[in-house]
Amino acid sequence: MSVLVVAEQVQGRVRDITYELVSAAQALGGPVTVAVIGSDPGSLDANREGVDEVVHVRVEQPEFENDVYQAALEALVEKRQPDAVLLGFTVNGMGYAGAVAAKLGLGFASDVFAVRREDDAIVATRAFYGSKTHAELEFPAGKPVLLLLRPTIWPPTVGVGSATVTELALEPVTSRARHKEFREVAKGDVDITTADFLLSIGRGIGEQENMAMFEELAEKLGATLAVSRPIVDAGWISNARQVGQSGKTVKPKVYLAFGISGAVQHLAGMKTSETIIAVNTDPEAAIFDVAHYGVVADLFDVAEELAKLV
Repeated sequence: MSVLVVAEQVQGRVRDITYELVSAAQALGGPVTVAVIGSDPGSLDANREGVDEVVHVRVEQPEFENDVYQAALEALVEKRQPDAVLLGFTVNGMGYAGAVAAKLGLGFASDVFAVRREDDAIVATRAFYGSKTHAELEFPAGKPVLLLLRPTIWPPTVGVGSATVTELALEPVTSRARHKEFREVAKGDVDITTADFLLSIGRGIGEQENMAMFEELAEKLGATLAVSRPIVDAGWISNARQVGQSGKTVKPKVYLAFGISGAVQHLAGMKTSETIIAVNTDPEAAIFDVAHYGVVADLFDVAEELAKLV
């Protein structure tokens, strides 16, 4: 079963999701090809362990533009006829994957967090309804399937590989979008990505006035306060403290979550934490799927009891 991985790169650096896709591709068996699209593809590090071939697709645009990547992927699929195409479930991946699948009539699934091979079929597992329900999608042999894989699920492959390097010629692409510039996000008053202990709060705290209780608890415990997206969207705190796909990816030694249900976007930013402790009144909350320890209780009661112990 041949697998094509499309590398994701930004500002001359291959993003970690690419190496995670290689690990997922290896599990499917068969040769693994990584396509590198850019104005200087040879400068990008895609030759890692588990990669059999790196194919350079040279284009005029140095950074991501959806029309360019769509044209490149369509050419790759038509020429290589892979059994599976793997992209990251990222802003870039979502910008062109669906269009390619629809145009070429490929099997398609997004937000995939498990994939396996059963005989000649591919079985992908993804979440529905805010991760409250999981479903397995089976794609029979005979038609390529394009999957968008959730970041941080697979460990990135490491080590230098021994892949052969080839090139694919591509006609110049007229893009309807133009990459203009990069703008750095303000760092804010704290860098939660370096913290060993995060106390994170979500929608479950109810009102803004209740934040003070958890700010004090975090200080007593020696933790750094973090939040889920609803807290930032409400304007209660800076997005410098937001954990999740649209915030920061963190990996502390301890992640203590109060009132966070565990939406897919949030889990993507913290599920690799060494120890996850979740407090939620809903026993079906998705965060319990990744938590090492869980407490089904009123978060204020638990916070009060913890404050008494320190």
